[in-house]
Amino acid sequence: MRYAAARFLATLSWQMIGVAVGWQVYARTGNPLDLGWVGLAQFLPFFLAILPAGFVVDRVNRRNVLIAAYCIEASCAVALLVFTLLDVADVRLIFAAMALFGLGRAFWMPAGHAIVPNLVPVPLFPSAVAANSVLFQTGVIIGPALGGLLYLAGPAVVYAFILCLLALVVLLMAGIRLPPAGAAAITSSLAEVLEGLRFVLRKRILLGAISLDLFAVLFGGATALLPVLARDVLQVGPAGLGLLRTAPGLGAALIAALIALRPIRRHAGRWMFGGIGAFAVATIVLGLSSWFWLSLLALVVLGGGDMVSVYVRSVLVQLETPDHIRGRVSAVSSMFIGASNELGEFESGVTASWWGAVRAIVIGGVLCLGVVVIYARLFPELRRMDRLLERSDDALPARPSS
Repeated sequence: MRYAAARFLATLSWQMIGVAVGWQVYARTGNPLDLGWVGLAQFLPFFLAILPAGFVVDRVNRRNVLIAAYCIEASCAVALLVFTLLDVADVRLIFAAMALFGLGRAFWMPAGHAIVPNLVPVPLFPSAVAANSVLFQTGVIIGPALGGLLYLAGPAVVYAFILCLLALVVLLMAGIRLPPAGAAAITSSLAEVLEGLRFVLRKRILLGAISLDLFAVLFGGATALLPVLARDVLQVGPAGLGLLRTAPGLGAALIAALIALRPIRRHAGRWMFGGIGAFAVATIVLGLSSWFWLSLLALVVLGGGDMVSVYVRSVLVQLETPDHIRGRVSAVSSMFIGASNELGEFESGVTASWWGAVRAIVIGGVLCLGVVVIYARLFPELRRMDRLLERSDDALPARPSS
């Protein structure tokens, strides 16, 4: 319960930062490329730290890793609050603050993924993934809307509220009791750090699932350009931006709730490809839309399609991986996800500065559809994958006794 509450509050803070920083940067510069720099500022420290972070997750208590990661993110909120109160005009300082966010994310993503199988029995794990996704997506729904409304009182109010949320997250995490992760002996060699990457490369079905998400979101991710759409195309202001950022979470939460009630038991590969196909089509509709409500609907469908892919990938990564390297494999998965999200934001900012936001989003959606077609041919075993729970016994996580 403490973990679930902490994850929910952390999700709220993450979503609120996205709304506040996106609107603040674009309002100051009017340049969509600067929205791309926000993504790149988060990606670089994330990319450099993610594999060592996975190694740390497998060596020390995962709860302590999460506490440290959220403290780093709290320092990001402090920096953003100070820069705003001092009315610092140079947005590069905001980029530097977001680099702290990327560093914290490099640790909490693999730690958060790796700790979940230690909290629930194996037979309940797929349902737990879906239920956890419902809670996560609830935060994704509430966070942007709350951030957009609070932004009407000023960005400093948003950052101060985020700082309070992260303080609560740290207190809740401190109340979780877990034994040290991983009983297997692990040396500190580079080979051990890279073991998660080697494991994924050996498992073609994992490689296909993780890299499919990477390229689909890299080309199809349009959320970085939502401040441009909100201000220049739809003309709905920061509150409207909050609703736009909320819509994908609403779609994802609806699908996650359905999966929690009726988990995907057959034709998992087809569901995954179908979800990403829906994500791509919705991205194209978003780019072409000049109506606020149609844009909201497209984002709801986009989030729902992405949730199907996230669910299948999450179950595969956790149930295909032995517990003693789950942190490192989760780090590899997080590295791909981070690359798709933050690099996708940078790619969107660059292409929007070249072609305009509308054309960049539409082209990205078309390229995402192309990725689906190519991967269906490159990874036929992923496309034909049927049941998620038919895994070997040594891949199943052991639940600690306390």
